[in-house]
Amino acid sequence: MLANLYSGALIGIDAYRVEVEVDVSQGMPQFATVGLPEGAVRESKDRVKSAIKNSGYIFPVRRITVNLAPADIRKDAASLDLPVAVGILQATGVLKENAKRYLYMGELSLDGRIKPVRGALAVACEAHKWEVDGILLPQENAPEGAVVDNLPVYPVRDLAEVVGFLNGEHQIEPEPVPSMLAPENEKGLADFSEVRGQQHVKRALEVAAAGGHNMLMVGPPGSGKTMLARRIPTILPQLEFSEALETTKIHSVSGLLARRDALVKVRPFRSPHHSISDAGMIGGGSIPRPGETSLAHCGVLFLDELTEFKKNVLEMLRQPLEDGKVVISRASMSLTYPASFMLVAAMNPCKCGFLGDFSNLCTCTPHDIQRYRRRLSGPLLDRIDLQIDVPRVPHKDLADPVEGESSATIRARVEKARTIQRERLAPYGLHANAAMAARHIRKFCPVDDQGQKLLEMVTDKLGLSARSYSRILKVARTIADLAGEENIHQQHLAEAIQYRGLDRRNQ
Repeated sequence: MLANLYSGALIGIDAYRVEVEVDVSQGMPQFATVGLPEGAVRESKDRVKSAIKNSGYIFPVRRITVNLAPADIRKDAASLDLPVAVGILQATGVLKENAKRYLYMGELSLDGRIKPVRGALAVACEAHKWEVDGILLPQENAPEGAVVDNLPVYPVRDLAEVVGFLNGEHQIEPEPVPSMLAPENEKGLADFSEVRGQQHVKRALEVAAAGGHNMLMVGPPGSGKTMLARRIPTILPQLEFSEALETTKIHSVSGLLARRDALVKVRPFRSPHHSISDAGMIGGGSIPRPGETSLAHCGVLFLDELTEFKKNVLEMLRQPLEDGKVVISRASMSLTYPASFMLVAAMNPCKCGFLGDFSNLCTCTPHDIQRYRRRLSGPLLDRIDLQIDVPRVPHKDLADPVEGESSATIRARVEKARTIQRERLAPYGLHANAAMAARHIRKFCPVDDQGQKLLEMVTDKLGLSARSYSRILKVARTIADLAGEENIHQQHLAEAIQYRGLDRRNQ
């Protein structure tokens, strides 16, 4: 007999329908899978056979042929175990109902339990187009599948429960739609009120968060660069639903979504080690997976000890910083992963780390300092909007018992500025000033005569590139938004120019 039912598989972070055809016929006992199955799919026959037997059903001693269509796309996911097992049971008459009414995903253990899989959310987002009445997902994946509210999602624990449900022997209640963006419990998280001193750095961080700007902090060891960076997520705006959905899809495909969470509700903070490979940073592999740039989508990518990263890894950041996406090309396919993140980096001012430090003597020669800074290319630095000096905190600030502004207070100002930007840029599909292109800068960043004179003087003196010039205007636009000003004034430009520390230092 022939059984036909549906499942889903992934290309990048998007899903496509897989039609699972199972034929059980007379002949020498054999279990063959066709349709470009990769390792995990080829091995499924052993898991499926044991799961059917250990669930109390008879495995047919016949010729079994499984076809996975479309046959021209490679499939490497254990999530096809469940539909294959259901197809065999349908073809042998164990199931009374037509299993084609539903879509199935799940990895089978040898005792018939259904294990969680990657990419359930991506499949659920597309399933309403595939003419099915519902989705059967592992119990752990059901909350993320129910987020999209397109079709009922039925959580299942084992193969016997699936058979009982399809035969009408017992009911399974659909997974309730989870709350979308319930406020996170932030008690106990790091807060800006704990930071002593560094007022100018905290101001720069507020500007960066308000406009989604990239930022580089330069300072000696122990000055607080990492501590400040780890507090940035506490002042960023709450995720919108569309951002949370796309971020969750990336984490689901990567297998990093916490099983208790249906949705990523806080902006990601990724901090890879400087030994990371280019594939680990950008994504790739024989079966391409998202890299750190995509896992930081809608959040923060923090690169500590920036100059210790391999130069080829840093140079590969230029495309996502400019385009907000990563394109991975292979002979058989080209995948695009979203990678719109806020880059925050930290580095020492020189090789020994004490250049300009008031309490330690720098031992580097001018040649050492120049060679150290050449590890960062000009095009990469041009893409970093704010370059800030972070000096060591003096004792009087460390001993000050007065707490600074809390993260909640700073976030309120950031969200107010972001609201202004969304209203201005919504017709262009943009959310923050950092994403503005040249045509948007010309329209929304007009500068008066005094401002033009200041920009002309600074551009000629520092030899700024066109990209650096645009970055100054975008940062000035954000500073004006924080101040509630409709137009960019000279003081806004002056503050933005102060945030180009490495440009000034290289003169």
